[in-house]
Amino acid sequence: MTAPDDEDDDAALFRDAVGPVRRLPERVAPPMPARPRPRARMAERDEAAARDEFRLALDEQLAEAGDVLAWRQDTVPDPVYRRLRRGEISAQEELDLHGADARTAEALLRAFLADALRHGLGCVRIIHGKGGRGHADFSSSGAPVLKNLVDRMLRQRASVLAFHSAPPAQGGTGAVVVLLAPSKRR
Repeated sequence: MTAPDDEDDDAALFRDAVGPVRRLPERVAPPMPARPRPRARMAERDEAAARDEFRLALDEQLAEAGDVLAWRQDTVPDPVYRRLRRGEISAQEELDLHGADARTAEALLRAFLADALRHGLGCVRIIHGKGGRGHADFSSSGAPVLKNLVDRMLRQRASVLAFHSAPPAQGGTGAVVVLLAPSKRR
């Protein structure tokens, strides 16, 4: 074990060997990287859960090419729904999904509905077609893919009050007219 005097001697020897020392100028620390933008994780989880539920529901009660799509929330009055069914409520915007695959159609429909809500639209038309133009238009069970995709997605949206297949002059069972909830003013 070394004595305290030996440690002082070692330190003195080191300082003599190194020589005079000057302090380096202080450098400013680099800026911290920007924090990531906050994400709506609960909304992302809800969307993922809805997508999974949607995919499971696709195997149940599939609509056929000529079937009428119809659905409404209990809060929609009968006279309003009748007007929607008859085509008396005009669509303010339209989305045509012809030729889109299911994944693309799903993304387009989500974006279209979000945009319609953002712009305060009350009624829109979605053209899904009846299927039958190609083998990809039908599922393995023979049901039209886009028609069933639109049906399931619209039923899951809180912003959709009601929908019904369009009258024959507006696309018939190859299109659906959708009544949207008024946007909430903030």
